[in-house]
Amino acid sequence: MYFFLRNLSFADLCFSTTTVPQLLVHFLVKRKTITFTGCSIQLVVLLLVGCTDCALLAVMSYDRYVAVCKPLHYSTIMTHWVCVQLAAGSWASGVLVSLVDATFTLRLPYQGNNVINHFFCEPPALLKLASADTYSTEMAIFAMGVVILLAPVSLILTSYWNIISTVIQMQSGEGRLKVFSTCGSHLIVVGLFYGSAIFAYMRPNAKIMNEKDKMISVFYSAVTPMLNPIIYSLRNKDVKGALRRITSK
Repeated sequence: MYFFLRNLSFADLCFSTTTVPQLLVHFLVKRKTITFTGCSIQLVVLLLVGCTDCALLAVMSYDRYVAVCKPLHYSTIMTHWVCVQLAAGSWASGVLVSLVDATFTLRLPYQGNNVINHFFCEPPALLKLASADTYSTEMAIFAMGVVILLAPVSLILTSYWNIISTVIQMQSGEGRLKVFSTCGSHLIVVGLFYGSAIFAYMRPNAKIMNEKDKMISVFYSAVTPMLNPIIYSLRNKDVKGALRRITSK
């Protein structure tokens, strides 16, 4: 679990630092500009760590499923090598999806209006500025969304359904309460992250951006990375114990 948390923490750190510093600078200056190169880098990094986050959350739900539903087999199923492979697969899927989405988005000509109606550079906002037909790009982004959004969500829901089914059969009321509390907080973050991302990338006419869309994008770009340390770490008794030992010195 801690191995996956390290990967998730690094991805969330990259996710936030890709967009928030630029956003804060734009709050302080009148002329809000970004170069095409800077916009391209922001787009690629945002897609890379965002897609990796999607895969990692699914992997972590499977890890919890094995821990709760098959506790006696956990050490033989989730070996260190298996964890490394799952983490590497998550990053590889992030690289693949980000390359496809970024390639299809950045190959379009942008010769007209260059004012981005958004807080940061991401495909839906850039597609609106393209001076060519964007249908093939939208279909490519939709297909990648199925791979990196709908598939992980299906795995997460299946994992937590099995976890809840197992917990209901537990004799210990304290054990049920503990697992339900943990699963509930995890599902809240998953719902915020995947729900907002699916709305942004997988609805018809996703390139039509309005104020509501910009606010929704804040959930998966800033709010969820901020909540993840609280949900996955500060609610853990080992982490809370270590934090108390540090602060009491």
